[in-house]
Amino acid sequence: MTIGYGITLALAIGLLIAYLVMVKNKEIWLTMLYICVTVVNLGYLLLSMAKTVEFAIFGNDIAYLGSVFLSMCMLLTIVRLCGFEIKKAHIIVCVSIGAIMFAIIATSGFLPWYYESVSLETIDGSAKLVKEYGVLHPVYLVYLLGYFATMIGTIIHSVVKKKIGKPKLAGFIVGIVCSNLIVWLFEKLVSWDFEFLSVTYIISELMLLLVSWMMQDYIPIRDIPKPVFYEEKDTNIKEKMDKALSILREGESLSVRETEILEAVLENKKRKNIALEMHLSENTIKTYTRNLYNKLGVSSRDELFELISKK
Repeated sequence: MTIGYGITLALAIGLLIAYLVMVKNKEIWLTMLYICVTVVNLGYLLLSMAKTVEFAIFGNDIAYLGSVFLSMCMLLTIVRLCGFEIKKAHIIVCVSIGAIMFAIIATSGFLPWYYESVSLETIDGSAKLVKEYGVLHPVYLVYLLGYFATMIGTIIHSVVKKKIGKPKLAGFIVGIVCSNLIVWLFEKLVSWDFEFLSVTYIISELMLLLVSWMMQDYIPIRDIPKPVFYEEKDTNIKEKMDKALSILREGESLSVRETEILEAVLENKKRKNIALEMHLSENTIKTYTRNLYNKLGVSSRDELFELISKK
């Protein structure tokens, strides 16, 4: 078992590094989620290496520390993906609830609240904590179910409000949460020597990594801003757009996205702000801008403005 937990910890660290390298637009709470999974697997490894009950409880507490805040990070990730704002008050409430939950769990070995009694058992050279659940143990299930219900509610609210974001990815994460919750419940009903939840976390991370990587530059068609007729725009911008379009190379035309970016450029918006408004990465905006300039026969923003001023 120790070797197995060592492998899952190595995989968790590897996936964290892969996420940091592969995904350009990183969500802070999704990053924290990866860190929490690493902490969970570290706790499982420490527990399996324990020689005393005290050290086993310490490893178990580390694993629970990651698990408790893993749920929080999943919820806040979903909130962000659904296009809602996360306020400081939300973070304070979530952290406070998580801290209380962990404080209850950390009473293990001192008070008979979460575990009424614990003992150490060695199986094939690996330690296992034998636990008799206390009166407050069901609180953790309520904690998990509460987060799960809030995640579902957030996605439903996002769909109803038609918020801009990535509800499909958020729904995918809820599916992962559900699978992890089922495994956790099954482990409570069936006595296993190995914590298969650690493997479930790794699979979940891998799926999240692949989906995040594929969707980082994706924007649903319904989220693409509709073109705004020039007469609704400031007269100055309308004139600039007309002049810019008049210098298009023969046979060239602009896509809806390129037209929007041209308008933003003529409004002298920075690439970072354009990316934020259009829910795309800066690299994607850079690629669009390069293609746009090529069609206009210019090499930079300054050259474009200079050419327009001569019209």
